[in-house]
Amino acid sequence: MSRKEAYRLICMIAERDYADILERTGFNDESARIYFIDGSFLEVWLHRREDLMKRYAFHWERRHVNGSVFRHDNTPHVRWKGVKTFPKHFHFENESNAIESHIPNDPISAAKYFLDFIRELLKRKAVQKPLRSFA
Repeated sequence: MSRKEAYRLICMIAERDYADILERTGFNDESARIYFIDGSFLEVWLHRREDLMKRYAFHWERRHVNGSVFRHDNTPHVRWKGVKTFPKHFHFENESNAIESHIPNDPISAAKYFLDFIRELLKRKAVQKPLRSFA
């Protein structure tokens, strides 16, 4: 599967299975972007080679909403070498807080995993419940 095909499929799944939190989707050769009802968005980047998960980032941008950012990625930053799942790590609420990431390696499963997390957070925020880490 090419990156563009993966991006197309991720957007289709988001539109079909996450319509309750979705505003719109879009993709090109470089990334997929999923916009949510609160004004935030998820950007998905997959490595350029056909072996899609050599490098990836699933980045939920919320800084303009409430100052937070959530990102699963596997860039081997030396700073996060102590994280058990290194090079995989999860930036939880901000760039400087990296914890273990248990996101699946398959890009489609990973997108569903993170979209489930996003749905949970958006639904909890709507009723002001505490958030579990979902790493």
